[in-house]
Amino acid sequence: MRVLVIGSGGREHAIVDAVSRENDAQIYCAPGNAGIANQAELVDIKADDVSQLLRFVDDGRIDFTVVGPEVPLAAGIVDAFESRGKAVFGPKKLAARLETSKVFAKEFMKRWKIPTAEFRSFTIQQQSELIDYLKRSSYPLVLKADGLAAGKGVSIVESAKDAEGELERLFVKKVFGGAGERVVVEEFMTGLEASVFAITDGKDYVVLPPAQDHKRAGDNDTGKNTGGMGAFAPTPFVGEREMAAIRSEVIEKVIQGTAAEGYPFKGCLYCGMMLTPDGPKVVEFNVRFGDPETQAVLQLIDSSVLGLLEASANRSIGSYRLNLNGAASVCVIAASKGYPDYHENGKEITGLDVKRQNVKVLHSGSKLSDGKVVTSGGRVLGVTGIDTAGSVTKAAELAYKHLNHVRFDGMFYRHDIGRSAIENEAKKGNSH
Repeated sequence: MRVLVIGSGGREHAIVDAVSRENDAQIYCAPGNAGIANQAELVDIKADDVSQLLRFVDDGRIDFTVVGPEVPLAAGIVDAFESRGKAVFGPKKLAARLETSKVFAKEFMKRWKIPTAEFRSFTIQQQSELIDYLKRSSYPLVLKADGLAAGKGVSIVESAKDAEGELERLFVKKVFGGAGERVVVEEFMTGLEASVFAITDGKDYVVLPPAQDHKRAGDNDTGKNTGGMGAFAPTPFVGEREMAAIRSEVIEKVIQGTAAEGYPFKGCLYCGMMLTPDGPKVVEFNVRFGDPETQAVLQLIDSSVLGLLEASANRSIGSYRLNLNGAASVCVIAASKGYPDYHENGKEITGLDVKRQNVKVLHSGSKLSDGKVVTSGGRVLGVTGIDTAGSVTKAAELAYKHLNHVRFDGMFYRHDIGRSAIENEAKKGNSH
């Protein structure tokens, strides 16, 4: 089977790595990265160049396409592929609005009574009204850019003055371009966060083990918001009661609501959840696998990952059986100095030839240059440790031990990925 994976990050490398376990899969990746090049044939087409990708699928007789990032989904790549009879994993453009517009997503949740934070939305033309609202509000509050902002469009503000400074970034400096011309102002929710992936065909669905992401750049959740500095799975904080609520109050309502409104959701519904004292509430939806959660979650699946993605595309999820291996995994992101702001690229990465059992090195921002692997992004690679006995503590030890061998100029990473689960295991005395 000839499979094309679209994208160039750690998420796509994790998907390529999982699909490579299928014996008959011949994998291509557009555009890919230096790590993916070891497991797939790279195709020099940008992830959002829909017409060129469609031409490649036609010419290369590709049987199945997996869309990794959100930008091509927002551009309607699934609509274009399906209109030509091509098998493709991901939601259509109208369903992708659950991620591409925070305002749309919040209003959808309000219509379908999906638990989430109270909110108000404002446009750039309503700036004076927004400032009045912020002066009357109690803090902290959450400000979100409406459109796609690579996971960096959310800020927690502690005062009206902080909020006005953030508005200057969005409305005046336009740090997110048009994506920041509408904003959502939300109440601040407290609790533990969890990422839950539901793979659906528009009717039936399969839920993967819940993960927890670490968004802030620095240890102890300090520093700026990033696309994600690490993740672990499964998270022990999503028990049967929480998962039952997420299924009935969130996932099933999204499937029901999108179908009723005429744009059935098919693909990966990423539910970013807050486990509040009042029960699980939605922080945000994404319409594709998360990065870096995917690097952790896919290590826990024993059954065919390719079979799961195909079942979503051809509407046969009901007959797919998900088998898990009982492992736990921790992914730690190694990033470039300065990330998530300006950072230099082109730094040689060494230590990649070290092999260790139960460790995966999945590339995010790397490329080949003059025979060397060099950095080409803010998040450069993720080292994922896997403990087959299910200990997050042991999985983290494996990841950090391997990170000691990887080097590039300016490299930094967090030292506390998985800490909440590790402390939980220590209390229970089950970190073996």
